[in-house]
Order: sequence, then C-alpha cells, then structure tokens
Amino acid sequence: MINLHASETPANILIVDDKPPNLRILSTMLIKAGYKVRGVTSGKMALMAAKTMPPDIILLDIKMPDLDGYEVCQQLKQFPETADIPIIFLSALQDVEDKVKAFAAGGVDYIIKPFQFEEVLARVSTHLALKKARFQLQELNEELEKRVRERTADLEEVKERLLFDARHDTLTNLANRSLLLERVDLALKRVHEEEDYLFAVTVIDLDRFKMINDSDGHLVGDRLLVEIGRTLETLVSPADTVARLGGDEFAILLDPIDDVNEALKIAQEIKTALTTSFFIQEREIFTSPSIGLTISLPTYQSAMEILRDADIAMGQAKEKGRGRYEIFNQQMHAQALKLLTLETDLRHGIDKQEFEVYYQPIMTLNSVKLVGFEALIRWQHPHKGFISPAEFIPVAENTGLIIPIGKMVLEKVCQQIQTWKQKFPQATALKVAVNLSSKQFNHTELIQEIDEILEKTGLTPNNLKLEITETSLIEHSLETIKLLKQLKKRNLEICLDDFGTGYSSLSYLHRFPVDTLKIDRSFINCIGKPEENLEIIQSIIPLAHNLGMEVVAEGIETEEQFNYLQQLNCDFGQGYFFNRPLPAQEVEKLLQGDP
Repeated sequence: MINLHASETPANILIVDDKPPNLRILSTMLIKAGYKVRGVTSGKMALMAAKTMPPDIILLDIKMPDLDGYEVCQQLKQFPETADIPIIFLSALQDVEDKVKAFAAGGVDYIIKPFQFEEVLARVSTHLALKKARFQLQELNEELEKRVRERTADLEEVKERLLFDARHDTLTNLANRSLLLERVDLALKRVHEEEDYLFAVTVIDLDRFKMINDSDGHLVGDRLLVEIGRTLETLVSPADTVARLGGDEFAILLDPIDDVNEALKIAQEIKTALTTSFFIQEREIFTSPSIGLTISLPTYQSAMEILRDADIAMGQAKEKGRGRYEIFNQQMHAQALKLLTLETDLRHGIDKQEFEVYYQPIMTLNSVKLVGFEALIRWQHPHKGFISPAEFIPVAENTGLIIPIGKMVLEKVCQQIQTWKQKFPQATALKVAVNLSSKQFNHTELIQEIDEILEKTGLTPNNLKLEITETSLIEHSLETIKLLKQLKKRNLEICLDDFGTGYSSLSYLHRFPVDTLKIDRSFINCIGKPEENLEIIQSIIPLAHNLGMEVVAEGIETEEQFNYLQQLNCDFGQGYFFNRPLPAQEVEKLLQGDP
C-alpha cells in the first residue's frame, strides 16, 4: 500500500462504528497507509473524542444505538472547533433518500458497505487533499486580505502625503500659496456672513536675500528660510496660518483679529524678530523684512484680491527704505495699476521703437571746449506724449526691461557716433557716455553684447564711455573688478556716476579701474547757497586727481557754479549752463559750427 503522506505529518482519522470488527479492519488498513487512527463505538463517544482532540477527517457509521450518524454529524457542524472537519458516511443503506439526508446533515461523501479498501483510501486521501487545499486557500485569502489592508494603508499614507505636499512648501513644511488662498477664502466667507468679523493678511519679503544666497551659498539661504519660517510660527497663534509663497516671500493669515491695532502690533513684532541676526552654520546672518499688511473688508470678493493688496503694500514698504511695514490703502492700488499700465506700455514701446536718444554736451571747464556727450533716453508715447525717465526707468529696472532698453540705447549710440565720425572730422575724438544700470552691469551677456555691437557698428571702443553707479560698483566687488578689467581690456573708459550719493567714500576706489568720477548734481546745486557745506566737492576733486582720475560735474546751471568749479580745477562739466540734452539732428547742427 502506498503511503500518500510519507513526507508529511500523518493525518488523524476518527472512525465511528458500533461494530468492533469494522473498527479493527478499517484501523489496520489506515494505519498501514500511514495515518493515525482512533476508533469509537458510539455517537456520544464520537462527539467527545472530536471535541477533545479534533481529527483531520471522520469516517462515520449511520446506524448506532444512542445517536445515529446524522445527528452526530449535525451536532459536530454546530461547534466551531469541529465544523470544518470532513465527514465521510460509511453505511449499508443504499437508498437515495439516505444519501441525500447524509449530505444534508453536512457529510462530504458517502461510501456503501461492504466497501473496497482502495476506495476508502482514495476517498480519504481526496478529502484530506481538499481540506488541505481549502486551508491553503483560506491562508492565501487571509494573506491577500492582509496585503490588501497593508497596501490600502500605504496608499492612504501616500495619498495623505501627496495631499500634504500639494498644499505645503517642501522646504519649510509651511502652508503654500494654494492652502493660504483656500483659508483666506474661508475667512472672507465669514466676513460676508458675520458682522464685525475681521482678519488680516501680511506679506513678508526678506531684504538682501539674493546677496546672502550669492555670498554664502544656497544651502545657507535655505537654512535661513527654514529659520525664518519657524520664527514666524512662534509669533502667531496656532489658529493663524504661516505660509511660504515662494523664494524669500512669506505670508501670514491672522484669523481672526479684534481690530487693526492687533495686526499692526504683530507686524511690528515680525519686523523686530526678523531684524535680529540668525546663526547659520556658525555664521551670523543679518537680514530685514519688508512687510505689507491688508485688513479684510466686505468689498473684497476673493482671496487673490487680498493677497494682491498685501503684496502691493509690501512693495511700498520696500521702496520706502526696507526694514519697515506698510498697511494697504486705495492710493497704493491706484499706483500699482498705474505702474502695471506703464509696464505694459513699456513693452509695447520697446517693440515699436518709441524711444529716442538725446545727447547732452560735456565740456572742458578750463577752455570750455566740447569733448563729448552723455546719452540720455527719451520716450515719446504715441498717446500720452513725453514720459519722464524718472517715471519709467524705475519700472524698467524692477521688471528687467532695462536690459533690452539698455542694449537698444547702446546700439543706437554706437551707430550714431560712427555716423558723426564719418560726417564730421572734428567728431573723431568725441566720447559718448552711456549709462549702465545695476541690472545691466550684472547681466551675464553684457560683455558679449558690447563686443557684438562694436563689431556690428564698426565703432572703436575709445569713443565710448560706460557710466555705472556706486551701488553697482560695490554690491559684488569681486565680480565687479573682474568685469571692469574685461571692459578696460577693450579700451572702454569707465565713469562712476552720481558719486557721493552712495557710499560717499574714495577709500575703496583704488581697487577699481575707474577713469572718471561724476559729481552728483545735488552737490553742484549747493554752490552759491548760503550756509551750504562745500567741503565734499573740495575733497573729491583733488583726491580723484591723486588717484589718476578725471572729474565731471553734472547739473551746472549758473555762472557762479561754473566759476567755482573752474577754481577747483574740475576737468569737465555738463548742464543747462552749456546746453540742454539735444536730439541727434540738433547735435549735427552743433558739430557743423564750431564745437
């Protein structure tokens, strides 16, 4: 007899038959086949044996003196510990009704006596295999259910993380713009529904953050942003929302507030907290905030409007000197709309070539002779007429439009000088000064653009002067020195414009290859006025000469100013005392005469 279970733990079989000979025969046969066998001779004993030590399978006779097989089977199916045991009925009853009754009681098979040993073994083996398969299937289902639960939990965690990431800043873990706007909208809904409900929004921009990033690296900059975020959270209540809008810009929703003074108090606390130093990687970092504040009004219809106005107020704070806060008012809104319109007009003006270059003569003061010009941009708007450079240049600076405007001016000037040199022999030595803004000066393609323009126009570099401001010179000193040296290699002269209005010191000038200093008109205006201190002018000229530099005084308007500067041996001057800025056609009339 083949043992079907030789490699496994032997199955336990319970045989229930009231005739001992039948028990002996079946037991012997099944033991030889490798099974463990127990035998009982009554239904009650079968119930006790099955409950005490549940077998793997039961062979159950029907006809017994106390409980018949049907009742035993039914009772076994009622108990959890025995309900899943396969029960095979062994009986001499052959009627179909008996078989149906057996299956109805819970049996899995029915063998008619007298039976063949091979048939019993085959049926037992089959039902043990089916039981094992059911058990394995149950285990598999449980494992699958466990994995599904784990996978569902993982997906929920991923979903929550994605939802968090979608509404929070990845660097600081603060709320992002999307979440802030969502919460401002909810607060605004309460303003529309509840009388006297009030909240405020502040926008905070860090001053000098770009300089910190450039000098100390982005890692320090990122650490600083995280520290700023943590600091802001300590200044407000848990009900308020601190958000990072992007870059170095933060915002706070103060919801609710009792009155405007509460919001102003918090703005002051933010200013104080962020004006102190931060220690990042053993370095002491200083910054300051520009803060804009707006208070909720029922007239607001969306969170975007509120955030926009807080941002406008922040821009006003930055323009007024940084390290301060401003509260939004309608005048700011009107000014912002005006600037936005001006920016749009500027873009159209660049595309349509609405700008013209004027030239203000620069004279020697000793013998009063024309030696060059300063190129000044003028804008004649097709509908609004003349727009002052003082009005549109700051907008061009803030929007970056100064870079294409500056390139356009430089190209026009170089072409114009070359034209004059060809038409007028006396114009060969003239120099024209072109202003470079700080954004142009730090533009990575500046050198390449200058080279291309000089090559395109055929102008020799010694006819061109580049004017830069003190601020541009000092902000990035190492890069500035490198750039100036590149310009000097091309025989381009460098003029330091508006000298005295920035650092007002000559002590740093020896480090930079500067050819000319231009004294700001604010100092020239002091000449001839009582009780004005002229020591700055008296100091600048001889010190500049000692450093091998020439000096230009701008804004000369009176003979008294002219005479005074002559006495101080100032080299050059420009201003309405000599001539106003002229269009190119009028310059040609000047050159046709005796310059």
